[in-house]
Amino acid sequence: MGRNLKILVTGGAGFLGHHLCGRLLALGHEVICLDDYSTGSRENIEQYFHNASFTVMEHDVAEPYSLPHVDQIYNLACPASPVHYQADPVRTTRTSVLGAINALDLAQRTDARVLQASTSEIYGDPLVHPQDERYWGHVNPIGLRACYDEGKRCAETLFYDYHRTRNVEIRVARIFNTYGPFMAENDGRVVSNYIVQALKGCPITIYGDGKQTRSFCYCDDLVDGLIALMNSDASCVEPVNLGNPQEFRVIDLAAKILRLTGSSSELVHLPLPSDDPRLRRPDISRARERLGWNPKVELEEGLSRTIAYFAERMHRASPGVQAFAETQSWFSPRE
Repeated sequence: MGRNLKILVTGGAGFLGHHLCGRLLALGHEVICLDDYSTGSRENIEQYFHNASFTVMEHDVAEPYSLPHVDQIYNLACPASPVHYQADPVRTTRTSVLGAINALDLAQRTDARVLQASTSEIYGDPLVHPQDERYWGHVNPIGLRACYDEGKRCAETLFYDYHRTRNVEIRVARIFNTYGPFMAENDGRVVSNYIVQALKGCPITIYGDGKQTRSFCYCDDLVDGLIALMNSDASCVEPVNLGNPQEFRVIDLAAKILRLTGSSSELVHLPLPSDDPRLRRPDISRARERLGWNPKVELEEGLSRTIAYFAERMHRASPGVQAFAETQSWFSPRE
């Protein structure tokens, strides 16, 4: 990647899209952020508005769009947490399927390389552990999570059909749980849920017995992986898992966040949601071998950065959170 490129990021105002846009701008590229702000936020990308290399298109990826030229397309647009993708499951499926078609059509017209942000959810509630890219998954096609799981699976199908029949140059990243600053407070994912609950002194909601496992990858590491995959050679046309292979029980994550925040929130157990995966850990051998990629940020370090972000964000609405945060070793306010 020795030249400056024109790069489209769909979903660029979302949590992960925000971090990716920032990194691409820092590398000297021209970035077009396409987002309809259904789950993304203008606030996430305001810091880039002064940059002449940054352009925003407010648009729904499920509707056709056109650009005269792009070199690369990162297709990130889709609600990524159960709270958001289950709120309007039909729209979620449309976003995954039609969004993929529209990104692929643009890639074909402009001879661009296009990367699909797929997900570990395509493995469903896995019967194979850890999950590698050869595993076809164990997904309930009619469950509450299917709008997301099957939408992403169909998007992968489209990517490989466009590659085989129309010679579109593709990359597919299967992203495992990612966390970090700029997650939304109402994101609904486990890390943001627990941090917000702990900082507010609310009960920590553990679904089931809390022994289900997840693997948490810090956002900076994940962005490293996406960029490495996008710029990889032809040997990486197959799907590539991107995630941190360190595995943690959800109940242990809650205990770690309570310790790091100094919160006295109690743990409250609620029923396990339908089709919630019991085990989740990526085999990242392919990413290591073909991309030279390996996550670097340990969970405690990443959590400390994320806790500080939420504490600073929340103090505007609750000065008590700010006062509490300032007594903690992890708090380091931004200028």
